[in-house]
Amino acid sequence: MSSSPVGLHRVLAPAGVLPQAAERLDARPELWPDEVRITVERLNLDAASYRQLADTHGGDGAAIRRAVLDIVATRGKMQNPVTGSGGMLVGVVDEVGPGSPLGVRPGDRVATLVSLTLTPLRITDELKDWDGKSEQVPARGHAILFARSIVAKLPDDLKPELSLAVMDVCGAPALTARVVRSYVDKGTKPVVSVIGGAGKSGSLSLAAARAAGAARTIGVVPVESERERLTAAGLADAVALADARDPVALAEAVQAAGGPADITVVCVDVPGCEHGAVLSTAAGGTVIFFSMATSFSAAALGAEGLAADVTMLVGNGYVPGHAEYAMELLRAEPGVRGLFEGRLAED
Repeated sequence: MSSSPVGLHRVLAPAGVLPQAAERLDARPELWPDEVRITVERLNLDAASYRQLADTHGGDGAAIRRAVLDIVATRGKMQNPVTGSGGMLVGVVDEVGPGSPLGVRPGDRVATLVSLTLTPLRITDELKDWDGKSEQVPARGHAILFARSIVAKLPDDLKPELSLAVMDVCGAPALTARVVRSYVDKGTKPVVSVIGGAGKSGSLSLAAARAAGAARTIGVVPVESERERLTAAGLADAVALADARDPVALAEAVQAAGGPADITVVCVDVPGCEHGAVLSTAAGGTVIFFSMATSFSAAALGAEGLAADVTMLVGNGYVPGHAEYAMELLRAEPGVRGLFEGRLAED
C-alpha cells in the first residue's frame, strides 16, 4: 500500500475512514516518504475535552493523567471519546520524509495546526511532569504529520507555551474577521457579541472583530471575576454578565449591552449554549460556533423552533494565514496578551 496525503495508510480501524474518524491509528515512528516525525514537547488539550475529563474525575489530576494516557495508548491519538475533540502540540522536527511538502527541517520547533484527533501520537514518559491540573501538558513522545497536515514554526520572540496557547485557537479570530469584513464590504458595520469573551479564542475574536471594522463589540462572561478581567483588557465596548446556558438571560444581557448582535461568536467550552446564541442574534444575523461542546442538532432545531432567520457557521479551525494573523493580534493588543499570560500563570 502507498501512503496517502491525508493519512489513510495510518488508519487501523475501521477501514475506509479518515484518521479523524478512526477508532485506532498506527503511531509507529517509522516514516512513509511524505511524512514528518515530531519529537513532542507539550500537548495543549482542547478546552471542552479537558473540562469533560476534569468534571468526570472530580478534578483529580492523577486520574485525569491516567485517562489521557489510556486514550492515547488505546487509540494511537488523543481524541476524547466523549467530546470527540483533541487539541494540538508543540515539538521539534525529528525526521522529514523525502516526499514531504511541509517545508520543515530537522531541528525546527513547530506547532501542529491540525487536531490531535487525527495525529498519530505515542507518549513515552507516562506524562510524569504533568499534574493533570491544566490544559497544557508537558510530554515526551512522538507524533506523525501527513502530507496535508498543517504546521507552523514557532516565533522566536514568544515563549513556546504562549505560542501554543495562541495557535490552539487561531482559527477563531481569522474566521471572525472574515465574517465581519463581509458585512463591512456590504456597507454594514455589525454589532459583534462574543460568548466566552475572556477566554483564549474569545479574547482574540473580540480583537479581530474590532480590527475588522465592527461597530460595537460585546463580550459575554459568566462570572464577575471574568467581567473584571475583560473590562480591564479593554477589548470590548461592553461586557455583559450572563450564563450562556440560560437563553432568555443571555438575550436580555446582550440587548442591554447594545444588542441584539448581528454576529454572535460562541467560544465557550460547556454544552447548552446553542439556544441562547440564536436568541441573542438579530434576524438575518450570523452565529459562528467555535466550541467543541456545541450540539449542532440542538443549534439547528433550536433555530427552527424559534423561527430564527440566522446563518450558522461551524468554525473548522482553518483559515489561510490564521496562525500569523492570531500572532499579529497578540503582539498588537496588550489586552489580549495580558489575558493569555494571566491564564498561563494560573496554570
